[in-house]
Amino acid sequence: MQPNNRAEEGDNVRILQISSWDVEEIADLYREGGWWNEDWDPAHLNRLIEGSFLFVVAIESTTGKAIGMGRAISDGVSDAYIQDLVVRSSMRGKNIGKRILDRIVDECLAAGMGWIGCIAEPGTDGFYRGAGFAPMEGYVPLLYAKGRH
Repeated sequence: MQPNNRAEEGDNVRILQISSWDVEEIADLYREGGWWNEDWDPAHLNRLIEGSFLFVVAIESTTGKAIGMGRAISDGVSDAYIQDLVVRSSMRGKNIGKRILDRIVDECLAAGMGWIGCIAEPGTDGFYRGAGFAPMEGYVPLLYAKGRH
């Protein structure tokens, strides 16, 4: 585990930008979000972390375990896309998700990015709206599905 030295303290939770982490903890967070396919190999998760513009974890200070995460995929210059933002259900309602999102947005803005987007899962748009995001009227999110089963 190699967290950098930028952490925010508060409520016994630290928000860290990372370049690698325990892959089983990250896989558990993907499972918590409902995004994990059991056919996937957790060993590839550090490549996913390294390939992200920014990967942030929320760490419970007393255990050192990851209780939340989020990441930004970006060209590093103009645009960023936030995805995989999740907090363990037992830790929700404690402002951890907002702190993760704020850290990602702050880092993207500091890098000079003028377009920061995400696709909110049903029922979560209020969370993102409260953090300053707005619907992209007239746009439709699309997913490549040709050849998928």
